[in-house]
Amino acid sequence: MTLARTSLVLALLATAAPAVVHAQDLITRNRVGPADAENALTFRLTAFDLYSADQATAEAFEKMFTDFILANPGWRIDTQLQTGAIAQEQARIIEQTRAGRGPDCAMIDSSQLATFKEAGLLAPMTPFFSQEEIDDLFPFVRDGVTDENGDIVALWWFTDLRVLYRDKSLVPDAPQIWSELQDAALAAVEQGREGVLFNAGRDEASAFDWLAHFWAQGGELVDEEGRPVFFEDENREKFLTAVQFYADLVESGAAPRRVTALSSYDDLLASAAAGSTGMFIGGNWMYGQIQNTMPPEQAANWAVSELPGPTEDARATGTGGWTIAALTDDPAKVEICAGIARLYAGPGNAFQRLLPTSASLYEAYEEFAGPEFEVFAGALQNGRARPGVPIYPEISSQIQILLGNVLSGAATPEAALDAAAAEVMAAFERL
Repeated sequence: MTLARTSLVLALLATAAPAVVHAQDLITRNRVGPADAENALTFRLTAFDLYSADQATAEAFEKMFTDFILANPGWRIDTQLQTGAIAQEQARIIEQTRAGRGPDCAMIDSSQLATFKEAGLLAPMTPFFSQEEIDDLFPFVRDGVTDENGDIVALWWFTDLRVLYRDKSLVPDAPQIWSELQDAALAAVEQGREGVLFNAGRDEASAFDWLAHFWAQGGELVDEEGRPVFFEDENREKFLTAVQFYADLVESGAAPRRVTALSSYDDLLASAAAGSTGMFIGGNWMYGQIQNTMPPEQAANWAVSELPGPTEDARATGTGGWTIAALTDDPAKVEICAGIARLYAGPGNAFQRLLPTSASLYEAYEEFAGPEFEVFAGALQNGRARPGVPIYPEISSQIQILLGNVLSGAATPEAALDAAAAEVMAAFERL
């Protein structure tokens, strides 16, 4: 199915009445298509789309799936819902697939994709995508969905990223490098605001947001075998430089010391809404929250830009999102799985305003018009995903502890890094 075909699917949603009737006949809580269909595929999905608690979202995906199943007569999709316990669900899919009891097609969290690839469980989907479509994927996405044989083994259908928000009345120009960010934050402090806020408390958000500054320098958390290396050689220097960047912000007064108690994007949004901060580091989805929660005149003051780097040419941003992949050797089922993925990548993105992973989709749908989406698409060229290795949760936990100790003055960056390395390696040896 080409991009034009996917656009047609979205257009067909406007012909709502017949589709609604078919959806009632063809879609149940555990099935899409006729119960007596000759061919069946199992699809393990999350509850945010086809089975969303939001009625409008559920209806939109019902129409999309109805059109899809009508275009593929003789097929039935048996749906299986994942719970909200992502890590456990992904581990269960791996275990069941190895035992021959896994789904034919599944949503896989992008942070777990590397684990599935290393296990050799994903079927090549390359024949169902053109080279132009593959080349159009953002670099981090293309790397993530390509296996060691050069095959496309998943469709990473949406992503997110971290960006810098600023009050233009205080910070008219977007800081491009770390020193400019600190100077702009100090200028905001002189105007009676907190300069820049970011999560630095005990939460994955704190570690993930900070990692952009480590990755911007080319730092690596683990090697190709999944062994932690962030505390060794050049990685150690880059790690300490990124920690010192945060420490300098706090020590200079550009960021308040209370960032060590911040671990929720909601707290950052609340400070912006209260008019108490000049800038903050947050997720792309917060742009819509700003527009929806602040008075129009206040929201108009807030602009978004790519995260500054140590230099203008050294940038990175943390990315997440979900993929869809086939876990079957049956070519016909792989093709159906690829077709399902296309429902999400394009029409599904547009309806939910979830960031596409292909550059051209930002121009293909009017839902992604606007200067903010130009910023997002540009920043995604420098996107970095979490390494899909078992030790990552422990690395994240230790980064959280490290940031708290350094920014509170309880430990030097060097001592905190040594302590984090010892804990991570002890956990790594137990794996």
